[in-house]
Amino acid sequence: MTTTPSLFISHGSPMFALEPGLLGPNLRAIGQSLSGITSVLVVSPHWQTRGVRIGSSAAPETIHDFGGFPEPLYQLHYPAPGAPALARDAAHLLASAGLEVTLDERRGLDHGAWVPMRYLFPDADVPVFQVSLPQGIDAAGALRLGQALAPLRQRGVLVVGSGSLTHNLYGFRQHIRDPEYARQFVDWVRDAIAARDVEALLDYRRRAPHGERAHPTEEHYLPLLVAVGASAATDTAQLVEGGMTYGVLSMDSFAFGLPDAAQSALGKAA
Repeated sequence: MTTTPSLFISHGSPMFALEPGLLGPNLRAIGQSLSGITSVLVVSPHWQTRGVRIGSSAAPETIHDFGGFPEPLYQLHYPAPGAPALARDAAHLLASAGLEVTLDERRGLDHGAWVPMRYLFPDADVPVFQVSLPQGIDAAGALRLGQALAPLRQRGVLVVGSGSLTHNLYGFRQHIRDPEYARQFVDWVRDAIAARDVEALLDYRRRAPHGERAHPTEEHYLPLLVAVGASAATDTAQLVEGGMTYGVLSMDSFAFGLPDAAQSALGKAA
């Protein structure tokens, strides 16, 4: 079994499901070029729990966990199967790392999972399950969560941290369009990822330009550290272009350890 990549995907607004922009075709190119994927494990900020919960449903429902959007969005469904056996294996790994873990047979897929999966695997033929983001987890804890999940990559599990590279919804809702601060933050993250400067990524609120403005709360940044934690120091990090939506919400994403075929396909899609 070839080791799978780990991915950080900026899922943006739920409207990403209907508006692929730059990122959608790039995710599709990655998905089409991958082989040997047994399942996808997604950590999304839209499922936060006390301790860690892992979705173990054999047929997870599509959760429309948002309101006020166009009706066609609520008609979308992503009927991928779950992966109960791998969910149990993930639970064992996390428990061995000292985390409190519970399996959840009823939990479906929130939009942080099913929306990007519609581009990665549009046929919904690859099993998908979620691992929750523990309430109160910090940047170092998110990195450790990814590190604990990393062995699953040897079993064909694609580890995905789904968040947003910038996520100041207050400014967005107040119609404050100041893309320069968002671009400066994105450029800093790009450089830190390229240098694999994990310490800087952990300390982003102090070191990055506009770190706290880009993320007034941390939950949409932490999945990046899950993906970094699941990666190896020898993995090549690659930017997955996503552009800037609504002026301030970056859709840029990152892949760690992509096989050569996927890197080539991504270049063609771009």
